[in-house]
Amino acid sequence: MSRASLRCLLLVVSAAIAANASAVEQIVVDAAAPGAPFPHYWEQMFGSGRAILTLRESYRRDLREMKRATGFAYVRPHGIFLDEVGVYDEDKAGKALYNFSYVDQIYDGLLDEGVRPFVELSFMPKKLASKPTLYPFWYDPVVAPPKSWARWEALVTELAKHLVDRYGIEEVSQWYFEVWNEPNIEFWAGEPRQPTYFELYDRTARALKAVSPQLRVGGPATAQAAWVDKFIQHTVEQDVPVDFVSTHVYANDTAHDVFGTEEQIPRDQMVCRAVKKVHDQIAASGRPKLPLIWSEFNASWKNEPEITDTVFMGPWLADTFRRCDGLVDSMAYWTFSDVFEEQGVVKQPFYGGFGAIAAGGLKKAAFHAFAMLHRLGELRLPASAENALATRRSDGALVIAAWNLVLPGQRGAIKKVRLSLKGLSGKHHASIWRLDAQHGDALSAYRALGAPRYPTRAQLIVLRRVAELPPPEQRDVAGTLDLELPENGLQLVELR
Repeated sequence: MSRASLRCLLLVVSAAIAANASAVEQIVVDAAAPGAPFPHYWEQMFGSGRAILTLRESYRRDLREMKRATGFAYVRPHGIFLDEVGVYDEDKAGKALYNFSYVDQIYDGLLDEGVRPFVELSFMPKKLASKPTLYPFWYDPVVAPPKSWARWEALVTELAKHLVDRYGIEEVSQWYFEVWNEPNIEFWAGEPRQPTYFELYDRTARALKAVSPQLRVGGPATAQAAWVDKFIQHTVEQDVPVDFVSTHVYANDTAHDVFGTEEQIPRDQMVCRAVKKVHDQIAASGRPKLPLIWSEFNASWKNEPEITDTVFMGPWLADTFRRCDGLVDSMAYWTFSDVFEEQGVVKQPFYGGFGAIAAGGLKKAAFHAFAMLHRLGELRLPASAENALATRRSDGALVIAAWNLVLPGQRGAIKKVRLSLKGLSGKHHASIWRLDAQHGDALSAYRALGAPRYPTRAQLIVLRRVAELPPPEQRDVAGTLDLELPENGLQLVELR
């Protein structure tokens, strides 16, 4: 190739790059459309560390922050039957003893904060276990079946009776009781796993319903969206009560584990593909009207600071809620707080923890994303792009979220967006919230301080202030609104 030809080629390539960089994506929103119901299914429930942690002030402080941001109604901790809660014991003669002192403190505390329990019935008290099989969490949960099914049923019955006596059936009938946690993997040591879990479920469900048919029970609480079709089939064939289906998936689960294929499913698609799989299994089952509660999800099941601690979570969450709309009744982000000890006592504020709030009360990008998306309306409006959600709120405000999602390992650039607002006449006032590396990024602020393992009280005050989301920008709008979305930026526009 001649030098002249090479120069021409470089000019063409440079011009194409420049044109692409300056391209503006048009997102058309029909503000006059009637809209479709858009329930905020993603903010009804959150997961949390094990039940005993609810007694800590740091846990309750974080719970109050998330309650203020989202108004969520339920929280799901592990381990109400762990020995540290003290529910089950045996005397020297082997007689069962029950103590609900800590249970009362746990549930009283949640209810005082305006949050109801989603009761995960786990794990096995050591003296009730058939063998000392532990799951390798720091707090050593026993995951074996009971040594006596009659004693397990009695434990469930006594707990249910106590709760109804203390809080009344009108209250407790609004709770959920989920049988165990992820029995398809090492959280359940019954052999073989599925049949023994089904027996655990059957006996638990019938024990609860014997106390009151108004108590809501469900399962199989599996990892990797597993067993749901077989579980429902079993409950139909054996006439076992079930009020909801629950299961879990994480964005970095593999297609092999979730779908039995070897395809490579991107991190932004895995969760809602799994949700649709289970949604369709329920619809095709003998109990097609069962509610679907996704009782755990997140962008990663591992400790990945560059995922769960970063602004990536803003657009990832928004896109997940867009994709899963209409497929699920409730989704519980795992977890609202890093007051959490599965891998041991937290050693530093940012370590890739699951929580939306880091140790020390530092709000992560995930927290701000939930707070921003809480402002979305209850009616979803047509929008011409996949990186936007357009809604109308009951107070008449038009609320639009737009984002620039860049997956890990990929390169991104600023995305210029023009919102074209059909059916919106005259001038309107816009409030614009931003979440990106310059707005609400607690991790960057922490690193700028030198990433102290143990921040001083003065440093925590600075970090909490910097981690707050800045006030929204104010603009007047007539027909169109131009936005610039940085890599992994999320913006929310409220028009009045």
